[in-house]
Amino acid sequence: MLVKTLPVGLLETNCYIVTDELSKKCAIIDPGADSNTILDYIESNNLAPEAIFLTHGHFDHCMALEEVAKATGASVYIHKEEVNRSGQDMRHKVNDNEKLSFYAEGDIIDVGSLVFKVLETPGHSPGSVTLKCSDALFTGDTLFCGDCGRTDLEGGSRELILKSLRRLAKFEGNLEVYPGHAESSTLDNERSFNHDMRAAIES
Repeated sequence: MLVKTLPVGLLETNCYIVTDELSKKCAIIDPGADSNTILDYIESNNLAPEAIFLTHGHFDHCMALEEVAKATGASVYIHKEEVNRSGQDMRHKVNDNEKLSFYAEGDIIDVGSLVFKVLETPGHSPGSVTLKCSDALFTGDTLFCGDCGRTDLEGGSRELILKSLRRLAKFEGNLEVYPGHAESSTLDNERSFNHDMRAAIES
């Protein structure tokens, strides 16, 4: 598994291209902006996008969705609660309505030999998800290096995000953590030094 991080947009949202190196099939996580940057990387590496995963529906994680979905023909996945929360119909951002799917807790999506498992981790927003693939967690704005997502936006909940952090902390092993913004981390590091995760564990 190859993980490429592309910080995009004014808020430097991390768009991840996760590739099965044998088949060249890949998943795009959070195409937040700069569609040309995302598509240039895919084209220059001869990748075959099969899925676009949205960790949640905030604008800085999906502004390039329409262009990337249209150019790649990849299936788009988001939690239904994100559409319900904002009242936004995500279908207008997808060229082919049939390509939009709603995923939920426990769903499994295969991309080549890669297996992505959906974990519902609300708190930053009601439909926030974390995607687990092999030894990696793509946490969106639920868990950052040394921090967690804000909960003062519409639908946010401090209580729920602490519950989500506690759930992530319980995973065995030192998993890689790929957040929605800033640098990557490890689960051991967050369990030891992230004050929000520590508060969640101790509560």
